Amino acid sequence: MLIRKLFGLFSEDMAMDLGTANTLIFKKNQGVVLNEPSVVAINNETGQVLAVGKEAKDYLGRTPPRISAIRPMKDGVIADFEITREMIKYFLFKVREKSRFFRPNLVIGVPSGITMVEKRAVVESALEAGARDVYLIEEPMAAAIGAGMPVQSTRANMIVDIGGGTTEVAIIILFSTAYSESIRVAGDELNESLMYFLQKKFHLQVGENTAEQIKIDFGSAYPQGKAIPFQISGKEVFSGIPRTIQLTDKDLREGMAEPIWAIVDAVKRALEKTPPDLSGDISQQGMTLAGGGALLKGLDKLLERETGLTVHIAEDPLTSVVMGAGKALMDTDYYSKVFIN
Repeated sequence: MLIRKLFGLFSEDMAMDLGTANTLIFKKNQGVVLNEPSVVAINNETGQVLAVGKEAKDYLGRTPPRISAIRPMKDGVIADFEITREMIKYFLFKVREKSRFFRPNLVIGVPSGITMVEKRAVVESALEAGARDVYLIEEPMAAAIGAGMPVQSTRANMIVDIGGGTTEVAIIILFSTAYSESIRVAGDELNESLMYFLQKKFHLQVGENTAEQIKIDFGSAYPQGKAIPFQISGKEVFSGIPRTIQLTDKDLREGMAEPIWAIVDAVKRALEKTPPDLSGDISQQGMTLAGGGALLKGLDKLLERETGLTVHIAEDPLTSVVMGAGKALMDTDYYSKVFIN
């Protein structure tokens, strides 16, 4: 026990949002110290890891046959155990400053719908990557804490966390979730839906990175006033010749309609299944959006129209989960009830 306490004095405890799109790391007393894409580039012939994070993302859609750019996280959980372990190991090594001999405690945000097998894979990956003890916290709970919501309150609060691989909808009260649902529809599906739409309607192929940038720059879930035309470039499906077309935000809303409405439906289901006494709290306080998907223009207005509730956007939606996990890390006694087995 004494040795364990001694190790704790010298370790650099951290919190991690191991996301489908991005991995973020919070370090005790320093805040967010890493925010990089969850991508690993490997040599197919040797299995050697060539790049991780930002450098690896540049390979997406641009790799020669001998190199693969892999997203080891799929729908918020581990799809490739070995590559995920290498990615976590790389990120932890990158942010650790003290002796590598002292292994850090690690709090990791995971989807609320995660299975026991998936939990085990996350924990084992973190332990093999150098963590001493691993604590798991559900992403909607972490997002709520990070967004400054009173999760300890006797009044219910509603959080909608839209990440890269999953959308988490939860009703939180007294450090616990009265209702939660995790759907595997989020930012990645918005990108894929756009890619399919452009190919089907305009016969234009674009890569994953291009689709994501179009979504960020011009995409919306609700009309933003006067439509402003813009141009995008890609490859003509039949001829393979580079081509540029002109679109408006209305076209993009059509292209992203299916995943957007899947998210709206998940929110409506949560409201339908919420106990009557808690519904009164939510009707007064509204809901809070977190995660990168919260930044999709007009999504808050669409949800307000469809639910009649006030919709707030977290101050920094992209870091809500890792900041909440970090707060739990810094006061594990106070937040002990939020950790999952």
